[in-house]
Amino acid sequence: MKKLFIACVFVLGTFTAAQAQATFGVRGGANLSNLSGELRDEELFENKVSFHGGVTLNFPLVEDFISLQPELLYSRKGFKTSGEEYTNLLLQKRKREGSVNYNYLDLPILANINAGPVYFELGPQLSYLLSVNNETEVYDGSGNLIASSRDEKSKEGLADFEIGYVAGLGFRASNGISLGLRYNGAFSDFVKEDVNFEGDLSNARHSVFMLTLGLRFPSAQ
Repeated sequence: MKKLFIACVFVLGTFTAAQAQATFGVRGGANLSNLSGELRDEELFENKVSFHGGVTLNFPLVEDFISLQPELLYSRKGFKTSGEEYTNLLLQKRKREGSVNYNYLDLPILANINAGPVYFELGPQLSYLLSVNNETEVYDGSGNLIASSRDEKSKEGLADFEIGYVAGLGFRASNGISLGLRYNGAFSDFVKEDVNFEGDLSNARHSVFMLTLGLRFPSAQ
């Protein structure tokens, strides 16, 4: 699967670069991520705000109406855990919040349908899990952040590759700037063996809404 992923990137990049009308671009924005699937304790998992960024290639298939757009994106997915309130040894109120970050390299291959300034996009996505880390934040009784920490975690029990899909729409200006909203879902579970959450993630899949800003060079005419 890893070799297939690398081969897809190479073939798509080579083929696209050979097209006379191909355009290169960059893309970045915000992620609102959580988990979907048959979760045992759904109330434990909350939405988490994060980010994505990377490069795009676009070439037309049917004039300016339909185009193919492969992308290579770094995307942080995951979830927040329910906040825990407690009183420390000095009788001070504290609240602890945590989040789990799954850092992916995403390769979506999207069909773009253009209707004037509005575009629609849909296609499959192959994702590779780069790393995992946990973040913990501690707040005082007034809601002020007083401490934070990050711990790197092993990928043990997690699938290296994930097969998913992307669907979205947006607006593109004549200068090549675009603003879009996407949904990134998964066909496959990303947990092979739940070694950290006592079985809560056994049937979990990533679910991500993306607000994304793009820029093409040169801009499409």
